[in-house]
Amino acid sequence: MDYSVAIQTIKQSDPVLAKVIKIVGDCKLSQVQQTGDLLFSLSRSILYQQISGKAAATIHSRFLQLYPHSPLPTALEILNTPDEILRQAGVSGSKVLYLKDLAQKVMEGLPTLEELQTMDDECIIETLTPIKGIGRWTVQMLLMFRLHRQDVLPVDDLGIRAGIRRVYGLAELPKKKTVEDLGQMWKPYRSIASWYLWRSLEVETS
Repeated sequence: MDYSVAIQTIKQSDPVLAKVIKIVGDCKLSQVQQTGDLLFSLSRSILYQQISGKAAATIHSRFLQLYPHSPLPTALEILNTPDEILRQAGVSGSKVLYLKDLAQKVMEGLPTLEELQTMDDECIIETLTPIKGIGRWTVQMLLMFRLHRQDVLPVDDLGIRAGIRRVYGLAELPKKKTVEDLGQMWKPYRSIASWYLWRSLEVETS
């Protein structure tokens, strides 16, 4: 994916972030895009919540190994898996509930990824957040990393807030309103700006 227009737009509207872009280099957001259907994407998001990436990857792998005969587990297979089996794979009690609720809602007719592509971001958030364990942030990650939406700004994301604090030299983590106000400069490419803010935590920016 070519991000040159997005990068040029952000550089022109925000000289501070322009310096970060120069240090970080090319945007590699497209290289971390995810695959799989909606059930796969959201179940992965649930399993990755609030634990380290390494631990989450191990649990996610064990979860997938419970369904060796399917390329991806189906909603029916998840519903038919005893809670105890999921717990033995390392899935917490609350996440077992979330996975079962997700599977149930898929069975009842959640939109497919293709159907979601025809909807705007806020409509997708409203459609998916009624699922237990799926909050606004989780849907925003789906928008950015699975549906390739270019204008998403996860204002509650700790990495985004920490990046802003570092890049703009703030005394403390910015409040939601500050993040939203700064984000006006990056429209309509706030996903790309977010990617650079995450990367800013990994490089020397001073």
